[in-house]
Amino acid sequence: MSSPRLARGRSSEIGRIYSVTTICHRRAPRFVDAISVVCLAREFRRLHEEDRVHNLAWVAMSDHVHWLFSLRAATLPEAVALLKGRSARAIGTRHEVAAPFWQAGYFDHALRHDAAVQRHARYLAENPLRAGLVSSPREYPHWWCAWDPFA
Repeated sequence: MSSPRLARGRSSEIGRIYSVTTICHRRAPRFVDAISVVCLAREFRRLHEEDRVHNLAWVAMSDHVHWLFSLRAATLPEAVALLKGRSARAIGTRHEVAAPFWQAGYFDHALRHDAAVQRHARYLAENPLRAGLVSSPREYPHWWCAWDPFA
């Protein structure tokens, strides 16, 4: 999706579980150091603590982020805009990263069944394995899940 607004025919529903992928501008490797990932994780946690979203899982790859969450008190575009804006400021200030930090827009998918949530969280956590970065997804340090997706 190339716009921060929802695509035609899409809705943003409180309580719905969404999977979002957002990409760094020109696929720049912004998440290769632990400090940048800590800044990103702080913004995920902040949105959760503000009760805008309920975080379920996320993984930070070098040039993009996958995020699984349910909406609480924000629209999908608001939640993504807050994450992207806040993380860009936090990481950009710390590392003197020139703007823009993120590409415009994001890719989203609303999960339809509760059973799909655990499968999807596991799929996100296995991204580093599929990318050939680790031999086991548990080795990758830049992911989080509300439960053990490999249990």
